[in-house]
Amino acid sequence: MRALGTAILVLVVVAALGARALPFDPVQLDLSQALDPPTWSHPLGTDELGRDLLTRIVYGARTSLGIALGAVCLAALAGASFGLLSGYVGGRVDVAVMQAVNVVLSFPAVLMALLLVALVGQGVTNLMVAIGLQAVPGYIRLVRGLVLSVRGHEYVEAARAVGCRPVRIATLHIVPNVLGPMAVQSTFLVAAAVQLTSGLSFLGIGVPPPTPEWGAILAGGRNYLNIAPHITLAPGVVLLAVLLALNLLGDTLRDALDPRTRA
Repeated sequence: MRALGTAILVLVVVAALGARALPFDPVQLDLSQALDPPTWSHPLGTDELGRDLLTRIVYGARTSLGIALGAVCLAALAGASFGLLSGYVGGRVDVAVMQAVNVVLSFPAVLMALLLVALVGQGVTNLMVAIGLQAVPGYIRLVRGLVLSVRGHEYVEAARAVGCRPVRIATLHIVPNVLGPMAVQSTFLVAAAVQLTSGLSFLGIGVPPPTPEWGAILAGGRNYLNIAPHITLAPGVVLLAVLLALNLLGDTLRDALDPRTRA
């Protein structure tokens, strides 16, 4: 099952990277072919504006996965920095950071993303920043907990006793112990970010049209479920498969990086 998940991700990534090789334009309209069912020339049919559905799904992979990966990288960088600072320095810094985290976590993720998008406006970059910012508190809590656990180990105390600087201790002894759990967390957060990106676009406040994105494609086909269900079915199956594959990848990384599982 996990091998299947990896194969799905590889296929989607390769298709997204090679999207320009497809013969159709993802945004060019052809109303004479609107709502056409799957044919040899259009393997997944066309949407309500006559655009090739396969092309839009493949280009949508670039949009959805690009936003999700960018958001997770932003969240990981900011969350790791504040989490390391909070856990290693402690004291008032720790209290201030964790109070801010608790306030942000009191808002549901979707509501926080909606608020941020409303403040900064629509667009791929803005959506990436909004999704990334709402994921920062989760990273902060994860990294802080790991730092608090690691900094009490004997080798850290020994390094401190021989006069190692805090930056050297953090770089050589603490950060390497944080990277593994962060990688696992990032995999699951990419899945959550893809889902949130598609959800916001489905509601009409995510990626602006005519940019192809899985949630926007789903939204465009919801009014034609009775006469053209392929418009909704195709991107829905792809989205479901990618989310499943990402979660399976996270499970694989967790098992590979957990020494207890290896033992």
